Amino acid sequence: MSPTKSPSPVSVDVRGVRKSYAGHEVLHDVTFTVQPGEIFVIMGPSGSGKSVLLRQIIGLERPDGGEILIAGLNASAESTHAKIRTGLVFQSGALFNSLSVFDNCAFYLKEHRLYDKATIRDKVMEALRMLSLENAAHKSPAELSGGMKKRVAVARALVMEPQLLLYDEPTSELDPIMAATVAELIATVREETHLTSIVVSHDRDVALTIGDRVALLMNGTIKALDKPSAIRASKDPVVCSFLNPQIDLNNPRFRKE
Repeated sequence: MSPTKSPSPVSVDVRGVRKSYAGHEVLHDVTFTVQPGEIFVIMGPSGSGKSVLLRQIIGLERPDGGEILIAGLNASAESTHAKIRTGLVFQSGALFNSLSVFDNCAFYLKEHRLYDKATIRDKVMEALRMLSLENAAHKSPAELSGGMKKRVAVARALVMEPQLLLYDEPTSELDPIMAATVAELIATVREETHLTSIVVSHDRDVALTIGDRVALLMNGTIKALDKPSAIRASKDPVVCSFLNPQIDLNNPRFRKE
């Protein structure tokens, strides 16, 4: 495991974060803390602000108010991401179709000339073996199933040896069986690497299966934050409305005042 062993996992502190676009508030006073090594899941319906929040955490955008700290460092500062390695598994996988699986995973290391060729090969193959992809190393993304593409995207992120790994809707467009497989993969990666993981998902089953703690984000605010067992047992009408798809999530009584 040495080629893909991560440095020490980090904490993430989200403090009173607000974000608006064209006068429309997407995030309102979002506050939570992710513990080092934790799988923290942010679940909620489409349009609730989950992906926007993820962009603030990874530093692609700056919040309009509040702050986000990664290991005590401002997530909006470029220097933070130079010190803290952060990986992102895109919803679509975002693989280069013109490159093999191996070259997709090696791309970052080669572009930044971080290691010699032999070391890059060792690191990439170790990540592929961890995800049972070693036999697909020379295949193109077009030859892979949707589930395998997700695994390659995770392997590519792991090669960077991240301290923080973020997943954006990792089970989207997958059937229930493959979604469960990807969920198991996320849990296995944490067990193998001990890194901090933040998962954004609208998939209730995945969120409540893999999360150490789960936050329910609706209409830009955190409506609940607890262990999965407590979320499942909640009598809060807003929580129940999300967990029970037969309840109308657009009912005015569930909207932010």
